[in-house]
Amino acid sequence: MRAYLLLPIGCLAAATLLSACGGSSDNAPPDPALVAQGQQIFRFDTFGDEAQWTDTLRMHEVIAAAVDPTTALSVGLKVDADALPPSVVEGIRNGSVDLKSPATTVALIKLDAVVGIKGTVQAVDGKDALVRVGVTCALCHSTVDNSFAPGIGKRLDGWPNRDLNPGAIIALSPALTSAMKAVYNSWGKGKYDPRFNIDGSNKPVVIPPAYGLDGIHRITFTGDGEDLAYWNRYVAVTQMGGLGSVVEPRLNLSVTHGSVDLVSAKLPALQAYQLSLAAPAPPAGSFDAAAAARGRLVFEGGGKCATCHSGASFTDANATLHPPADSMAEPESPSYAARSATKQYRTSPLRGAWQHAPYFHDGSAPTLEAAAQTYNGKKGLGLSAQDIADLAQYLKSL
Repeated sequence: MRAYLLLPIGCLAAATLLSACGGSSDNAPPDPALVAQGQQIFRFDTFGDEAQWTDTLRMHEVIAAAVDPTTALSVGLKVDADALPPSVVEGIRNGSVDLKSPATTVALIKLDAVVGIKGTVQAVDGKDALVRVGVTCALCHSTVDNSFAPGIGKRLDGWPNRDLNPGAIIALSPALTSAMKAVYNSWGKGKYDPRFNIDGSNKPVVIPPAYGLDGIHRITFTGDGEDLAYWNRYVAVTQMGGLGSVVEPRLNLSVTHGSVDLVSAKLPALQAYQLSLAAPAPPAGSFDAAAAARGRLVFEGGGKCATCHSGASFTDANATLHPPADSMAEPESPSYAARSATKQYRTSPLRGAWQHAPYFHDGSAPTLEAAAQTYNGKKGLGLSAQDIADLAQYLKSL
């Protein structure tokens, strides 16, 4: 048995991840009601995956016994400040709310305040008890703005949670063998392997953003599907453990969970919401405008970046997929592309790149400067140190 968990865009989302999700609105105006419905699905719908997280992995037991808010925040879980009543806000501020007690985590889950976690809390012997728990797309493909405290703030849907350590969370399950726990604990924060429970190989990728996908048909790092619904279905069923089916002949994959379908009917609204999430603009003062102007010339000229990072979304993904040799992270063992349906890579969009370090599908470039330097070395571009610095400033401006 292997455990399932959301990747990104994740449900996407993610998204995500992986990029995790994607699709195209074909420039049609979004239906506000459908978008609002999709937001609720993205944030709060588990697709029935409590069967995986509660019945199989017994995570409700782990949370109730050992996951206090301090521990939860340390593994990258986030808290939605808007879901906290004034009394809880004041209690956190004055210290009367015990952030070292798992009971406080249960109380936060009851409030729907833990981003990406959905639980059922019932009174047992006069005390609130977490009796069922599942995960949603937002677990990996949302974060918060830290406006209240580190890890606590307003939701930022579509932003990859690169603080999250999904492997460490899964490894807390008492249902897993020590060998499986070792694999999950090897991933590290901000990374997830959406193929491990399918092929048994271990090569995690960074959780991708679930924003800026409108008009982009190839969403995942390997461009497996041509719309959001493809990846959302794959993640919901095979990773989250939701109730439904997914079939992928290219991977000889056919998975069905349960006897009802809690996934298919929700995919249109989920896609509508995800396509409404624009890539975030860079913060004021976060880049050198003069250097960015010079860097644009490098991007379009000697850097040859615009050859593939083309168009308004800075990707040729709708028209082209690339062989593994074109990836700055290859050769790698196991090859992530080799485990995918296409056996190729797509060109990642660059809008909002300032937000989601590290870079490349394996996260091997910690900064945009490092990414540019890697391209310069592997492609023999002959860029100077100043060119690379200017190019990085331009990428930060997108």
